[in-house]
Amino acid sequence: MKEINIFCFGFGQVAKEFINKIKSENLIINLSTTSTGKSCKKKIDDLSYENFFFKDEAFDDKLIKNLREADYILISIPPANGIDLVIKNFFYEIKDSKFKWITYLSATSVYGDHDGNWVNEDSLTNPTSSNGIARLEAEKSWLNLSKKNNQPIQIFRLSGIYSKENNILIRLKLGKVNLIKKENHFFSRIHVEDIANILFESLSNFKSGEIYNLSDDKPSSSEEVTMYGVKLLNLDKPKMTEVGDIDNKMLKSFYRDSKKVSNKKMKNFFNYKLKFPTYVEGLNYIRDNFT
Repeated sequence: MKEINIFCFGFGQVAKEFINKIKSENLIINLSTTSTGKSCKKKIDDLSYENFFFKDEAFDDKLIKNLREADYILISIPPANGIDLVIKNFFYEIKDSKFKWITYLSATSVYGDHDGNWVNEDSLTNPTSSNGIARLEAEKSWLNLSKKNNQPIQIFRLSGIYSKENNILIRLKLGKVNLIKKENHFFSRIHVEDIANILFESLSNFKSGEIYNLSDDKPSSSEEVTMYGVKLLNLDKPKMTEVGDIDNKMLKSFYRDSKKVSNKKMKNFFNYKLKFPTYVEGLNYIRDNFT
């Protein structure tokens, strides 16, 4: 594979890191993306690409041609009002095209609360948040499309994403972190570079209809990760906040669920060794290179 023709629905941190990974492998990239901004030509470093307007049920009709010509489709747009917008607007174009690879980026929120126990791809999905419920419905829609129309679709359930631009160290330095103490609360995370690397591996190692958890090796409490960040930066311990005093709706939802997300299926299938196996390596790297 020397050339890749890819269409990205949404072009956030994961999609951009994925494209950067492809570029680093010296492949020729024909890239199209969507955003809620106006259609225009754009650049990511030295790569020119076409960005098309797409919001809710409105989109630039010119994107249809690029979509039909693509070989690889990455969907990172979250559902809106419980509905997957890509399937809603482009079902027939996707159903009738011959793609090599379609990847839907979901989230581990689909599992809901498992009382701090381990979950894998066969575990019960019982989401407690509206986002988790919508993600699970979107997964079902994509898998149904795969089965009925023989489209090559895989689903990646992403744990909490961190990166050089978005991490606990930045929030600590900005004073935007309160220490939340909750017994038996575990969550999993993954560095954006590992997500991009796994996406790249899946271009040549693909099995349709499969679901994979993308997470690191060390599910941990928010307190543990925060205190490690405090140690790295030599800062004072943030003030403690009771779970019941949290005002932010999304943050409250985060503390409602406790689970440890297994990555064994992902590592075995893609024969992948994590660049950042735990938050320790990830935060050390960010501290040493970007702070």
